[in-house]
Amino acid sequence: MLDVVRSETTKPRRRLPNQRWQIYPQKAEFAQKLAVASNISPIISQLLINRGIETLEAAQAFLEPESLILPAPLEEFPDLAISVELLQNAIASEEKIAICGDYDADGMTSTALLLRSLRTLGAKVDYAIPSRMHDGYGINKRIVEEFHSEGVGLILTVDNGISAVEPIARARELGLKVIVTDHHDIPQILPAANAILNPKLIAESSPYRGVAGVGVAYILAVSLAQQLGETRGLIQPMLALFTLGTIADLAPLTGVNRRWVKRGLQHLPKSKLPGIQALIQIAGVQASESIQNSKFKIQNSELEIQNLGLDTNPKFKIQNPKSLKPEDIGFRLGPRINAIGRIGDPQIVIDLLTTDDMGIALERSMQCESVNQQRQEMCEQIEQEAIAFVETEFVTSLQQDRVLVVVQPNWHHGVIGIVASRLVERYGVPVFIGTYEDETHIRGSARGIPEFNVFEALQACHDLLGKYGGHKAAGGFSFPAQNLPKVRSRLIEFANQCLEPQHLKPLLKIDTQVNFSEIDRQLYQQLNALHPCGIDNPDPVFWTPNVQVVEQQIVGKGHIKLTLAQTIDRQQYKIKAIAWRWRDYFPLPSRVDVAYKLRENTFNGNTSIEMELIGVRLPTQSHLFLTSPQRPLRTTFEYKQRQYSCGIFQQGSLPELRIKNPEGKVLVMQPGHTIGLLGNSRENAQEVDICQPQYDGIIQAALQALSVLSHES
Repeated sequence: MLDVVRSETTKPRRRLPNQRWQIYPQKAEFAQKLAVASNISPIISQLLINRGIETLEAAQAFLEPESLILPAPLEEFPDLAISVELLQNAIASEEKIAICGDYDADGMTSTALLLRSLRTLGAKVDYAIPSRMHDGYGINKRIVEEFHSEGVGLILTVDNGISAVEPIARARELGLKVIVTDHHDIPQILPAANAILNPKLIAESSPYRGVAGVGVAYILAVSLAQQLGETRGLIQPMLALFTLGTIADLAPLTGVNRRWVKRGLQHLPKSKLPGIQALIQIAGVQASESIQNSKFKIQNSELEIQNLGLDTNPKFKIQNPKSLKPEDIGFRLGPRINAIGRIGDPQIVIDLLTTDDMGIALERSMQCESVNQQRQEMCEQIEQEAIAFVETEFVTSLQQDRVLVVVQPNWHHGVIGIVASRLVERYGVPVFIGTYEDETHIRGSARGIPEFNVFEALQACHDLLGKYGGHKAAGGFSFPAQNLPKVRSRLIEFANQCLEPQHLKPLLKIDTQVNFSEIDRQLYQQLNALHPCGIDNPDPVFWTPNVQVVEQQIVGKGHIKLTLAQTIDRQQYKIKAIAWRWRDYFPLPSRVDVAYKLRENTFNGNTSIEMELIGVRLPTQSHLFLTSPQRPLRTTFEYKQRQYSCGIFQQGSLPELRIKNPEGKVLVMQPGHTIGLLGNSRENAQEVDICQPQYDGIIQAALQALSVLSHES
C-alpha cells in the first residue's frame, strides 16, 4: 500500500498490497486527434501514446505491423553471411554439425528449430543440452571434448555462448569451427568464435534488436534456406517454434517480434507439427478436431480419449480457435516446456518438437504435463519456506538492505527463479535466491525491479562469483559458499547506490481511468488492436476509483473472487473480478480504488467481460471531494516525522486538496487530475506530476487523515 499515516485513534487496518501506483499522464487532446485519424477510440489511442506512439505513422506501424518495411537481416547482422556460408559448406561436405542448446523454453525451441531445419536441408546434425543439475548454463569444455571425439566439425550454440570464452577457445584449439547464436548481454571479452550472431551487437534502432535466442535461430535458418533455395515447407514450422519460444521467453513484443508473433499466432492452432498440436491439446488451450473425435488413432492402435484425461465439452475450446492469444501460449504452453528444463530431461521437449509421429508427440506432451504439475507443487512449497525465512531473518532490515539474498539448502535450483519472481512481487525489492549444489558451492537465480540492473549487479560481484549471466531484469549465478557473506554485502552496497526508499514497493503502471459503464464487449474487442501483448507492450491496465466490494470469497488455492460495483448518476454497474493468490489480503475493505486488466470468460456457453484485479488501495478521491463548501474539511497530520496541514477547499466550482508544509509551500490537486501545483502562491507555482512517489505518498497521508476526520464527524 502507498505510504499512509495511521491515526492513533483508528484501529490498525487490514493489510493491502504493497504497491506504488504510477498513472500515465493523460494526453486527452492528442489522444482525440490520434483516435480520429486512426479510426479508433480515444481510450485505445491513449494506450498507444502510453506505449511510446507519438505520430500517426508510428500508430499505423504498430496497429498493422505487416506494413513495416524490414531491412534485410544480412545487412543488420555482420556475421550472418559467414554463418550461412559455414553451414552451407558443412552441408555440402557432409561435415557433422552439433548444436549446443539450453534447457529453458527459449533454448529448447531454438534447438528444435535448428534441428528440424538443418535436417530438412540435408545436414548431418545432432545436439547436446547441458544438464541444469550437473553442468549449469551454457556450453562447457566437457561438451566440446565430447563433440570432438564424435567427429564434429562445426559447433552451433543457441541461446548461449556469448560468455563462453574458455570452452570456445578449446574448441578452436581442437580445430572445430564455432558459430555462436545468443541474445544475452555482451560481456567485456567476446569468445573467439568464427561467427557471432547476437542482436545486442547490432544497432539499438534495428527492428531485430529485441529477438530472443529462438529469434536469432529463426533468422539464421530462414537465411540459410533462402540461400539454398529450399524454403518450401520450412517457414511455417519454424515460425510456430519461433512464436512458442519468443512468448515463453518473455521477449519484448516490439519490432519484428511483434510482426512475426502476430503472424505466428494465426498459424499456430493449425500447425502441422505433431508436437505443437499435442501440446495444445494436452494443455487444454484448444480442443482440435482430433480431440472432438472419441478416439485418437496412434500408429496401428487406438488410445481411448478418457485415458488422456481430456475433456470434450465445448467449453473446453478457446473463444476463437482460429487465433491463439500470447497469454494462451505464455501461460499454458510455455510453463509446460519450461518445467521440463527446470526439473526434467530436455530431450523430452526436443523429441516433442522434432518428431513427426503423433503417438510420440502425445506421449511427450503428457510427460510435460506431469512434470509441470510437480513443478507447481515444488514452487508452492519453496515459496512458503522462503517467505517464512525472510519474515524471520530479513524483513526488518529490507529498507536498509534494499535487496534480498536468500540461500537455503535442499531447494531445487530448477524452480527457484520462479520463487524469486514471487518474492519480488511480495516485497518489492530485487531478489537473489540460491541453494547449495554441494557443501562448498551455491547456485541461484536473480530477479530485479525496474530501477535495478541485475546483470550489472552480478558484474559488480564478478570477483566473488564463479559463473554468471543474464539481462537487466533477470540472471543466474554460482559462487563458493564461503563467499556468501561478501556477496550479500556487495549486493547491498550496489542496491544502495541505485535504489531510493520509494523504489522499494512493486511498481504498478496504470494506463488510464475507466468507468464501469464503459466496460463492454465493444471496448474489449477494440483492445485486440494492441495484441499480441507482452514485454514492452504490456496488457492494458485500467483503474476505477472508489468502487464498492459487493461480494468476496476465497476460491481455489488462495484466490479472491469478487463482485464490484460503481454507481454513476444513481445507476449501479456491477462486474465480476478475480484476484490471483491474494489470500493474504482477504477480506478487502468495502470501498477501494481498483487497478485491473480485462479478461473474457466463457462458462456454459455464456461469455462475459470480467476483471483480473492486480492492484487495490484505499479510495483517494471519494466522498472527501463531495463535501459541501459550507463544511470544509481541515486537519493536521504527520508524515515522515514532519507536521503538515491539509484541507478540501472550493476553487471556483471545483473542490481541491491543499497540503501545506512547515515552510509554507502548498501542494494543490484536483480530483481526476494527474498534474498538481506546488509553490508559495498560485502565481509562482510549478506543475508537478502527483503520481510520482514523493507527491503520491504525502497525498495518500493527507487523504487518510481527512478520511478519519470525516468519519468522526
